[in-house]
Amino acid sequence: MRELRIVQGANNYGDNIQGKANEPICVAGLLDRARYALDFDDIDYPLDAIYDRLHANAPRVGIIGGSLDHPAHVVDWETVLKAAYRIWKMGGVPFYFGIPVVCDGTAQSNAGMCYSLQSRNAVTSMVVNQMEGQSYHGAFVIQGCDKTPMAILAGLATLDVTRQARGDAHVFATFAPAHVLKGGTIPEDLLAELEDAAVKAERMGKAHFAEDIRGTSAYVLQCASAQAFQGIFERMVQESVIDDAERQHFEKYLSVHACDGKGGICAFNGTGNSSRNMMSAFGIVHPSVELLTEPPTQEQIDGAVDPMMLSCADATFSVGNIVRENIENCVRVFAATGGSTNLVMHLVAAMAHAGVRFDLGDYEQILYSHPVPDIFDYSLTEGRDIYALAQQCCDGDIRGMETVLYELMRNDIPVHLDAPTVTGTSWRERLSDTSNLSADGVSKNPVILSTPRRPFSGVDVLKGNFIESAVVKISGMKSSQIDEFDGKAHFVLYYENEEEATEALLNVALLDELRDGGAFPREDLLAMADHNSAPENTAGESAAALDYDDLFDAMAKERTLKLAILISGQGPVAFGMPEQFTPTQYINHNYALNPLVVLISDGRFSGVSYGAAIGHVTPEAAAGGDILYLMTGDLLHIRLRDRRLDLIDRDAFHAGCVEPATADLAAERVALGEERLGRISRRRRVIAPTNLMLDVTDAARGVIPQAVAEFATDPYKFKG
Repeated sequence: MRELRIVQGANNYGDNIQGKANEPICVAGLLDRARYALDFDDIDYPLDAIYDRLHANAPRVGIIGGSLDHPAHVVDWETVLKAAYRIWKMGGVPFYFGIPVVCDGTAQSNAGMCYSLQSRNAVTSMVVNQMEGQSYHGAFVIQGCDKTPMAILAGLATLDVTRQARGDAHVFATFAPAHVLKGGTIPEDLLAELEDAAVKAERMGKAHFAEDIRGTSAYVLQCASAQAFQGIFERMVQESVIDDAERQHFEKYLSVHACDGKGGICAFNGTGNSSRNMMSAFGIVHPSVELLTEPPTQEQIDGAVDPMMLSCADATFSVGNIVRENIENCVRVFAATGGSTNLVMHLVAAMAHAGVRFDLGDYEQILYSHPVPDIFDYSLTEGRDIYALAQQCCDGDIRGMETVLYELMRNDIPVHLDAPTVTGTSWRERLSDTSNLSADGVSKNPVILSTPRRPFSGVDVLKGNFIESAVVKISGMKSSQIDEFDGKAHFVLYYENEEEATEALLNVALLDELRDGGAFPREDLLAMADHNSAPENTAGESAAALDYDDLFDAMAKERTLKLAILISGQGPVAFGMPEQFTPTQYINHNYALNPLVVLISDGRFSGVSYGAAIGHVTPEAAAGGDILYLMTGDLLHIRLRDRRLDLIDRDAFHAGCVEPATADLAAERVALGEERLGRISRRRRVIAPTNLMLDVTDAARGVIPQAVAEFATDPYKFKG
């Protein structure tokens, strides 16, 4: 039996009799469960042996799991017990604690989503509390979904910084991500029923519904595509293509076939799998457990536990140091793999918790110093989901994020090879073994590419004359869709909350009502028709001859009418910064509206969101940002390639020039702002006061507690 010891700092079990009286039964209970559930017969752990290890300061490792009401944690216990067994075998003392995990899919479009981002900060605090209260030295983390992995990483990093500052031993950890949940399949009989509904829509002269159904049926079935179907069905009910009983029938059978019973992290490249990739790029995941299609075996768990235990005395491999040294690799892998928009603020937050002054400007510096190509050919309609990637890794054809780093280097993107990882080695040592390292190891349906699809990817940062910053997932837009909106003028359609915006997007008569109500001045329409027309299109020249209704309809048909659905009052202080996933799904799976609409918000977007979605607007409405003062009919100029979002000067626009407005909206629309702020304040009362985010930084600074930001004093040193 190994005799590992933590020699730096205090041993809170050395002179404290209560800890040595209380905790041995917890350790023994955990190992009992492991022994009997998994039939281990080669370990012995009498209470006096546990006492001796605690007294001698053997590494105390908290195994951190999630809650069984989240799909990623359905089979946690088997992994917990395997890890406990190995930690004891390696000379450590295993403990277990779980943390609550909000499922963002379940929380969508209800009050629960107002708690989702706040839960990240709460989990960070809970991890620190438990690790400090029980005096654990390190952690084996069963990595779940959404924002929780980054929350735990942030907690361990800030604890590491705190402990080292007071002279105690550093915090060490390794993360073992839950396996990938296999996407569902629409049963053949249900697929036939959906096709019947599509044919019926065509016969009724509503072919756009047929396009919506067939397009969405091509997606791997999972909770996100089921949500998209819901929007289609609700619009079809409005138009009497199906009745409400048929809608409920379709929704039921799509839902029950969406998830595999073994659980796991959903197969789409949302925040869950983006977090998986980021943990790997941070070097905090051992390759033996990185991308699995089944829960990890004992051998795979051993592969992750052993180097963590053996390097527990070397501060090079502390959590905080691993985070700080790997941030540039992480940002570049994030961009290359088309990660979730959410991760931008989570990466900023992780660095701040590691004690570093780091914000969106530092993220930009890394991202744009060497523009990262798109080498991640992920597709839910062509069978290249994350489950397929995991299969390729499990088959030994490629090596997950090690392959991504290798291909980045082959495309002349810097990789910091000397950064430490939880294998107890650097990236340089890990990548020196080139077997199965190239993306070329997958010949059929590769997800990771050796030849980029296009020279840019990732989440871009926008600036503008009415915002300080915003972000857009450029990797979530096809080049044709970028062309559709880039450089175009857009009318604002202003909504104060997601519910109002969703109701509008489900309204099949939305465009008709805008036209019939004369929502936009004719002079604005003419200027937009002229500006947004392609050079070879003569529509702009003939537009003046059309009456208002015909002009509006012609612009919608020719796609020169552009709308910016603006959902305000969704920022962290206003409403907990909920994801605006449902509106994006209702836009993206409405093939008539999709080419016309951009979504803009001071809220967030789900990791599975794609298309023209601009979020994280700062300053948020509740902080008096100009997004509070915009109105339906205002004109925005969106330049995606120039990374600009500007309010247009209307008079100059009428004269044929697109110039940024110089008006002081806050001064001109004082009364409007006060009314809206009052409604934001009243609406905030639907959130329990214990979970309001009233003392946090803005989205550009990670939406972290102000105290954490104040303690993050180390300057960030860009490596290049």
